[in-house]
Amino acid sequence: MSSSLDKLKALTSRLEDKLEAKGKVTPSVSNEVKTEIVTAEKTVSKPSPKVEINCDNVREENIVRVKVLYEKLKIFEKSPDFDQVFMYKAMNLSGIGLKEDDFGEVRDGKYIQIIAITYEPDKNGKKKAKNISLGYFGKAETLEVTLKNEIIEFVLRWRYEKAFQNVEHYKDLIARVEVSEEPSSTLF
Repeated sequence: MSSSLDKLKALTSRLEDKLEAKGKVTPSVSNEVKTEIVTAEKTVSKPSPKVEINCDNVREENIVRVKVLYEKLKIFEKSPDFDQVFMYKAMNLSGIGLKEDDFGEVRDGKYIQIIAITYEPDKNGKKKAKNISLGYFGKAETLEVTLKNEIIEFVLRWRYEKAFQNVEHYKDLIARVEVSEEPSSTLF
């Protein structure tokens, strides 16, 4: 934690130096920043009590935005039932990078698509990954920046909701374990 605080102090110091160089810092601004650092130091040094975070509002807002993008990007043409969009196991992009080192980069010569991934049994009953195109947006070179950002946002917000669903699943499993924590009880 102290390393985070040190980074904050260093960043603040650099910011103050730049502002002073431009002649835009006033003593009151500098003092406000220092007060925030002192408050942060006190907070970091105290052990924090266990805090229960309610993510319901964040999740609701996320779903609303996913639905707006679902309509705007015309995902409904390939997946008509919005609620079924979350039944896919994963979602990815073709033609736009989502990794840390290439985030948002459009790959020239590629076609932009939103790809949903599901697992279906083959003729032998073995599960196989199946890619389903939920949206095709043309060649990378012709993609407008606003549309690119909406495509990325849709995929990231979909993944965010999927993460919430996974958390719920594991909370349910943990609750089952906690209920059965009697010495003679087993889960199996």
